[in-house]
Amino acid sequence: SGPVDVIEWKLVTTWPKGLPGLGAAPENFARRVNEASGGRLRIKVFGAGEIVPAFEVFDAVSRGVAEAGHGASYYWKGKIPASVFYTAVPFGMTAQEANGWLHYGGGLELWRELYAPFGVIPFAGGSTGVQMAGWFNIRLNDRTDLDGLKMRIPGLAGEVFDAAGGSAVRIAGGEVYTSMQTGVIDAVEWVGPYNDRTLGLMEVGEYYYYPGWHEPGAMLEFTVNQAAFDRLPADLQAIVEGAARATNQDTLDEFTARNNESLTTLLEEHSTKLRPLPADVMNVLHSNAVIALEELKKDDPMAQKISASYEAFLDGVRTYHEISERAYLNARDR
Repeated sequence: SGPVDVIEWKLVTTWPKGLPGLGAAPENFARRVNEASGGRLRIKVFGAGEIVPAFEVFDAVSRGVAEAGHGASYYWKGKIPASVFYTAVPFGMTAQEANGWLHYGGGLELWRELYAPFGVIPFAGGSTGVQMAGWFNIRLNDRTDLDGLKMRIPGLAGEVFDAAGGSAVRIAGGEVYTSMQTGVIDAVEWVGPYNDRTLGLMEVGEYYYYPGWHEPGAMLEFTVNQAAFDRLPADLQAIVEGAARATNQDTLDEFTARNNESLTTLLEEHSTKLRPLPADVMNVLHSNAVIALEELKKDDPMAQKISASYEAFLDGVRTYHEISERAYLNARDR
């Protein structure tokens, strides 16, 4: 037999190169594809800024500058408002629920319909589980403490935070530490203990608030250029699909394992002040989240279509999780 034809792809990400957790997902995906294809499809991963800036990943994949990307869909909110459903809806689905909706509730089909006009195919690309509400350099006593507070918080949650009296700022991951250190922002949400510790956020934020109302099951995404995917033989297409699916689950497994030990380190070695968000802060965020979702749907037929599917699935799964997950967690806490 003659030499094997090797196909080479570039994959651009919104994360700093080498970032654990979020940044490991595309590296693991590339390794899985390479191994499963016997080296016939080789994917080289580039961090934010190496080929394109963090927030230009979607455009790069759409234009074919890179064949693939890894990031979070809500970064494309300005171009595709309904993309926010595929990262996180404030007070929405957990990772387990979102995976069920995507793969067995019609969510993925609608996601592909949403991206089709751009020549991009999305795949679920990992979840962090329920995130933390973020690092604050002031203590929150009640909702008035949100007034004028500058916080790095993207997606639909940014609009919710603005409506609650705060001021949402959009900053890529590589810049959040410096922005917090220099006082450009007063608060930052990034992910949770594992990735927050990696960025050193405990050095620039005093109070660590929970729960992550804004990103209850933050889903990452792999994006693939449609034309590049169509050129692959069927077995390599299946390998790309399988590697994405494996990486999606693996990322959640990793965050579940690492968040716990990282939180212990933050509390014991860095004197992090862990606090629950005050009830009236949660109330004002919740009421504004409902309004933000209605606003999003108002003039956007795709947002209406996706939201109908999302909300129907959430209603059903919530009913079941009341008597399964929640009932069991309550029972375990004896």
